[in-house]
Amino acid sequence: MSFRIAIIGLGTVGQGFVELLREKRTYLKNKYTLEYEVVAISDPVKGSVYHDEGLDLLEILSLVKKDGNINGYSSGNKGWDSLKTIKETGADIIAEITPTNLDTGDPGTTFIRTALQEGKHVITTNKGPIALHYRELNKLATENNKILKFEGTVLSGTPALNLSLSTLAGADITEIRGIVNGTTNYIFTKMDEGRNYAEVLKEAQRLGYAETKPDADVEGWDALAKIVILSNVVMGADIKVSDVERKGITNITQSDIQQAKRENKRYKLIARACKKNGKVNARVSPEKVEESDILFHISGVNNAIVFKTDALDCVTISGPGAGRIETGFSLLNDLISIHQTTIK
Repeated sequence: MSFRIAIIGLGTVGQGFVELLREKRTYLKNKYTLEYEVVAISDPVKGSVYHDEGLDLLEILSLVKKDGNINGYSSGNKGWDSLKTIKETGADIIAEITPTNLDTGDPGTTFIRTALQEGKHVITTNKGPIALHYRELNKLATENNKILKFEGTVLSGTPALNLSLSTLAGADITEIRGIVNGTTNYIFTKMDEGRNYAEVLKEAQRLGYAETKPDADVEGWDALAKIVILSNVVMGADIKVSDVERKGITNITQSDIQQAKRENKRYKLIARACKKNGKVNARVSPEKVEESDILFHISGVNNAIVFKTDALDCVTISGPGAGRIETGFSLLNDLISIHQTTIK
């Protein structure tokens, strides 16, 4: 079968996903018998277009690069908002790629909820809806016999959820511990080289690793959302954002870094969830990590998660935790997963 995809959100990650869909079309058809057309794109800033026979992805990417929007696309219906796009384009799969909102989860939650109610599969990189409303959305997907996939909400394209849910199926995961935010890990790596926090933060912002308003990263909110998702999805918990103890990195000084070095340790922002007697507790905080700990050696913007299991002891996965193509790859992987599930 050929899937019809509607993309909601054409920011950095959305564009990365479009690039991959264009570049890998022949490869995916030959290797997985996966065929698709992107029939609609909707973004409140970059514009929207719907064409029943599919969009020219090269033209879409060229317009974004040249004009910053897709309003000049050569054909199709223009100006539809995201809800109309979800409901009326006849898409089989909605790729929901809007920015994260950890207060309410919207507009992403509304988009995902609507898509599932309309009988469409959903793939998303949006942490807000999954951190805040996972149980509701998962139940809605089950009730409508549809699939909700969200690999990119934890480690971008590095398959932490696939590893824990599929490859480690049958193992009881009792602890999850890791570096799940690349910005803070980059800052600590550079501070470990002797540089001060303010200087490194400005560099991270210049390189695109940190936002102009970096609170989500440096105050631990991004890591908190990810450990909530891991706790609820992997460990079967039902914890809320407000249940997680959170401490960011802004109070860690160069003096602290040097003291850790004298102890042969390094500071890392660690997200941790532990299951004991059936209850899961989670927290995010800077920790001094010993040299014998594998997380000691994770540097720059790389991420890593250690899963402690009953059968295999500790299993670690490491890789990029951010990036346009890397996060777009998670959506591609979720698309392939839906295809393989539905053809069985």
